[in-house]
Amino acid sequence: MRGEPFRGKFRRSLETPQPFTPGVADVVSFDLGDVAHTFRRGHRLMVQVQSSWFPLTDLNPQTFTDIPRARPEDFQCATQRVYRSATKASRITMLVEH
Repeated sequence: MRGEPFRGKFRRSLETPQPFTPGVADVVSFDLGDVAHTFRRGHRLMVQVQSSWFPLTDLNPQTFTDIPRARPEDFQCATQRVYRSATKASRITMLVEH
C-alpha cells in the first residue's frame, strides 16, 4: 500500500551521512505522510523492513560508500534486526481513528 525508500545513513542529517555501528541499536525516524485508508474490522497490517528495494531504486551495496561509485567488492549481505527487549523495543507509531 505504501512505500518510501529512505537511506539509513541520512537518519540524522541529509547533509552529513553517518554509518551505522554493526550490532548497535539506533533510532531511525521518518514520516511516510498522511494517507487515508480504511480497513475492515479484523484486518491486519504487515510491515516490511528491507535494506534494498532494487529494481525500484538503485542497488544498495550495504556499505557506507558513494553508491554511484561502488565497486563490486563494496556489495555485501546485510542483516536487519527488529528488537523485542524491554529496553530496545523496535516500534512503529501510527495514527488510528475510529
